[in-house]
Amino acid sequence: MEASAPERNRTAPSHDIPENLARDMDRDALSQLVRTVNDDGRGVSYQDMADRAATAGFPLSKPYFQKMATNAVPTAPTPDRLRALAAALQKPLAVVQRAAAIQYLDYQATELAGYDDDIRVIVAHLAGMERSERRRWQAMIEADERAKRDEG
Repeated sequence: MEASAPERNRTAPSHDIPENLARDMDRDALSQLVRTVNDDGRGVSYQDMADRAATAGFPLSKPYFQKMATNAVPTAPTPDRLRALAAALQKPLAVVQRAAAIQYLDYQATELAGYDDDIRVIVAHLAGMERSERRRWQAMIEADERAKRDEG
């Protein structure tokens, strides 16, 4: 069963952004994840994503990834689609599920359940950084992951 994205009682400043656009921008976590992987410098196309999903046994079309990236998918993905997205984005399923919950169910994380103290300390440090500094750390971590994959 697919859930529709929640309606929020938000008001946008009259001179800035229309209310429906502001709501969609606030509800963008999964779409943003797809865009980030597509635009992370590795050239992961929507077709590449579709191919990865199919290889993992959860086929999902290139147009679906394109729609997800532009926040044009109005209903929450099914569990199989979440698995396809995780495989396509090469992200842990829990990360994709959380992004979907934020985008479609108005979920707001308040803790880092399931992680040890080391991870919580790292996340706390990253949360206090400027966006550009966080992007630099993300790039270093992803470079390390790519190096390990290339070695193996």
